[in-house]
Amino acid sequence: MHTLDWIVLAGSLTFIVSYGLYRSRGSNTVNRYLLAGKTMPWYAMALSIMATQASAITFISTTGQAYVDGMRFVQFYFGLPVAMVILSATAVPIFHRANVYTAYEYLEVRFDAKTRALGSIIFLIQRGLAVGLALYAPAIVLGVIFGWRDQVTTLIMGLMVIGYTVAGGIQAVTWTDVQQMVVLMAGVVLALVMVVALLPADVTFGDALYLAGKAGRLNAVDFSFDWENRYNVWSGLFGGMFLALAYFGCDQSQVQRYLTGRSIAQSRFSLLFNAVAKLPMQFFILLVGALVFVFYIFQPPPILFRPAALTQMERQADYPAVAAQYERAAGERREAARALLAGRGNGDEAALTARYNEAQRTFDTLRRDTGERVEKGFNDTNYIFLSFVTTYLPIGAVGLIVAAIFAAAMSTISAEINSLATVTVIDLYKRHVFKNASDRHYLIASRAATAFWGFYAVAFAGYARNLGSLIEAVNMLGSLFYGSLLGVFTLAFFFPKVRGTGAFVGMLAGEAAIVAAHLSGVSFLWYNVAGCAATVVTGFLLSAARQDDRL
Repeated sequence: MHTLDWIVLAGSLTFIVSYGLYRSRGSNTVNRYLLAGKTMPWYAMALSIMATQASAITFISTTGQAYVDGMRFVQFYFGLPVAMVILSATAVPIFHRANVYTAYEYLEVRFDAKTRALGSIIFLIQRGLAVGLALYAPAIVLGVIFGWRDQVTTLIMGLMVIGYTVAGGIQAVTWTDVQQMVVLMAGVVLALVMVVALLPADVTFGDALYLAGKAGRLNAVDFSFDWENRYNVWSGLFGGMFLALAYFGCDQSQVQRYLTGRSIAQSRFSLLFNAVAKLPMQFFILLVGALVFVFYIFQPPPILFRPAALTQMERQADYPAVAAQYERAAGERREAARALLAGRGNGDEAALTARYNEAQRTFDTLRRDTGERVEKGFNDTNYIFLSFVTTYLPIGAVGLIVAAIFAAAMSTISAEINSLATVTVIDLYKRHVFKNASDRHYLIASRAATAFWGFYAVAFAGYARNLGSLIEAVNMLGSLFYGSLLGVFTLAFFFPKVRGTGAFVGMLAGEAAIVAAHLSGVSFLWYNVAGCAATVVTGFLLSAARQDDRL
């Protein structure tokens, strides 16, 4: 990066962290450290909720996802607005009135200690694995820019986040999230403007959308129904709604955000804001990826986007022949695209579209085969957007985009290790180890747990290297656990006759149903439906049977 890029990056990150620590003064009790004394305004919670979900994975991997697979991933969010309305009417008032620190603390109030413990453990396993994925995303950034090893980059980022999260608690997390979300949105807008500006002078924005659509990159809506199809309207509306209900209603990293609210109304506003804003934000991020795809039609991309893999390929003896073949394929695709633009609207459009799509398939096959020569199962989706940014964006713009990626990563990681620490201390340590210690003791324990989970994330991050698209990986991981959590909270909220043993066994049945769905090849968005349904049905029937036995 250029000197100006470094200034923009360093200035952005310094301001974000300093502002968060400044606003977190007075976090000297457990209540203020973990719940901010319930003083947060709705807009701070709203942006913190959005920032927690909009990780660096969202910015890096979602754009790459659109490049290789189109915009159909946006359907994943179709059920989110409905979920937010439901949670505003149910979870928010219930959790606030219960006066709990964690969502799982409520499970003991409603059921029993073993159900609370199982819910806490499921969350710790799922979120503990996911935080490593979130930390690996910025490691990709530094790896592309500096050529550093993953272990070095994850350690640097991890230490930065651990520092301000341990010091300031939830207030530092929330107020840094607000600034980080502003930087992230500025980065999205800048990326969209720049990719359009960098298109050839004779290619308009409308031309770019036309070419992206003909290549299947604007496939934002798919009404076909297929259990194995990950992204269509039905999996998004139903599977996506269940996942959003579980994530925002049962995952402590989200619940803790709106537990800090000044009132039930303020917490509701924070969720409803996300119901309105989240889908458009994801649409624009995916649109950036689709436009980057069109840009690389006219400016041939590298054979492989991952720098280390490209270097390895260049050392092979037949690389000149492979490069020449690649250049021919890129040229044919470019000529087919221009011919299609020139013939748009006339009788030859169908034939020109077929030629264009055939050239794209040839190009994709060559790139895939080249990647397989370097590494079996090669996938460089997460490097596509970064390659574009660092190669073609002007001085200063690169620094802002990288700052946006860092901001997104820091917001997610800090929120996750803070929520992991909260569950560890409140649901396990305070409940089962030291039950009657002083407030200061639990405050120290909370800081220690935050540091522990931060270093745990650093240690686990390296395992994300070969998971392909990180945005898919993190959501698939959550779907392996969220269904049973959503099911047990559904029992808690809407089935008053269900008791602890029924809820506990129901959660185990829910996890079994998720495993069965996974082994059957069903799309991961349906895991949440299967897990929730199995938990509710099992919990209800078992409780009803036990009640009948007592009659």
